[in-house]
Amino acid sequence: MRATVGDKLVQHGRVVGQHDKVGEIVEVMGTNGTPPYRVRFQDGHEGVCSPGPDTEIRHKETGQKIG
Repeated sequence: MRATVGDKLVQHGRVVGQHDKVGEIVEVMGTNGTPPYRVRFQDGHEGVCSPGPDTEIRHKETGQKIG
């Protein structure tokens, strides 16, 4: 998984009724675009994420899904 600042990180809900969490990557802490990422979510919460299999990256240039 690779990302750049400004890409969207989408964490899909894991149980029925749980909504996806969408955040903007504000810092790439790994090398060459690899995790971990500092992410600012829509509710203003900011945290460090090492994405798992329930996560995808949407690149800012194309909107392309990578997961």
